[in-house]
Amino acid sequence: MSRFLTALPVYNEARHAGQVLDQVLRYSPDVLVVDDGSTDGTSELLEARGDARILRHEHNRGYGAALRSAFDYSLEHGYDVLVTIDCDGQHEPQRIPQFVAAANTAQIVSGSRYLRQFDRRSIPPEDRRRINVEITAELNRRLRLHLTDAFCGFKAYRCEALAALDITETGYAMPLELWVQASRAGLSIIELPVPLVYLDEERSFGGSLDDARTRLDYYHEVLNRALERPKVPRPHARAKALCRGSSG
Repeated sequence: MSRFLTALPVYNEARHAGQVLDQVLRYSPDVLVVDDGSTDGTSELLEARGDARILRHEHNRGYGAALRSAFDYSLEHGYDVLVTIDCDGQHEPQRIPQFVAAANTAQIVSGSRYLRQFDRRSIPPEDRRRINVEITAELNRRLRLHLTDAFCGFKAYRCEALAALDITETGYAMPLELWVQASRAGLSIIELPVPLVYLDEERSFGGSLDDARTRLDYYHEVLNRALERPKVPRPHARAKALCRGSSG
């Protein structure tokens, strides 16, 4: 079985972190929490538990930056597969083994909340669903992909997939840059259905991104910038070396 790491990007998740981590540890022997500068007691909660590895950003750097730190950590420590799962209770940790198994046949395994319906199904905020549909359709059109959910954070990546990426976006739009680079690198991608769960429908992005129009403009800006960027000519040099060095 592939040696895998499950990483959780967290920012001010004191309400959910303990319960989510309890569940993740049942299905993943190695767990990394990337604490992106939390100020609500999340850091203290995690330190007191002592049952997961913690990588802390001194200041809030963004969702994309937290995932980039997880990418680097998994490569530096020689894992075959990295699973990422959000810490807000949206994702079901019992599906982690399914994602790890699927990573044997694809380089990126991405959860989709819209691939099929489950009995347990929340109704997403209307603006989030509308923006997801629009951006997913645009990605499919411009990159010739076949995605149904551009933004689901529940994913599994193989080491060689991470080595082919050179992500620079630090915010919530990071997945858009990821899809552009994955498409250009010819990485194999599959989606797995996951339930649509919103435990807190009032949860916000924070700041100006709470405005749907501003958020959509931001997504388009990041997508266009990623498309205009020259194609990464070869796997990210440092990541490639790390991946190669861990293979023995």
